[in-house]
Amino acid sequence: MSTIALYGATGTIGGRILDEALRRGHQVTAVVRDPAKLTTSHPALTVTTGDVLDPASVAAVAEGTDVVVSAVGGGDGPGHLATIKPAAESLVAGLRTLGAAAPRLIAVGGAGSLRTPDGKQVWDAEGLPEFLLQIMHAHGDALDLYRSVSDVRWTNLSPAATIAPGERTGTYRTATDDLITDAAGESRISAEDYAVAVVDEIERPRHIGERFTVGY
Repeated sequence: MSTIALYGATGTIGGRILDEALRRGHQVTAVVRDPAKLTTSHPALTVTTGDVLDPASVAAVAEGTDVVVSAVGGGDGPGHLATIKPAAESLVAGLRTLGAAAPRLIAVGGAGSLRTPDGKQVWDAEGLPEFLLQIMHAHGDALDLYRSVSDVRWTNLSPAATIAPGERTGTYRTATDDLITDAAGESRISAEDYAVAVVDEIERPRHIGERFTVGY
């Protein structure tokens, strides 16, 4: 059993990470600004208030845990976009204050910077809406930040090009920087199986200090 501090537990992806971690018997502290928004109840769940943009708050929440999971992203509306890189900066700064006792950090990333079969990146595709491009590049900036960090044990997990609520199959494929596509050329993962991959990484660390991606 791991003790997990989870940011973004009320979001589409964070909520599924919460459910998956609880399903597997982990102890989770959901760190939220408004506890009333989290309706999940479970004996292994603690809800606390905290601010992912405040390094001191991050350190206070993270101390004594095994892993901090950040599901802070831009997928839940324009107001979240501006938090992606600042959240990464705050998480790193907060964990640094804990020194060698700092827990691991696993952060939800974006698909935009993944390489496509033609050698370009996902965000180079024509016709992408401006807001989606902004999210992709914000996640790319956060990834660049993580890649400059050597004193915090971080992992960044990029989803497939399409991620949405769906079925939990418990199966997926992994890669590092290359977009995963299926036999039909589609790149997709359910939010449920993405959550499976996150908790798998918690239980069996394989990507410390790097980005990886999942897809079918």
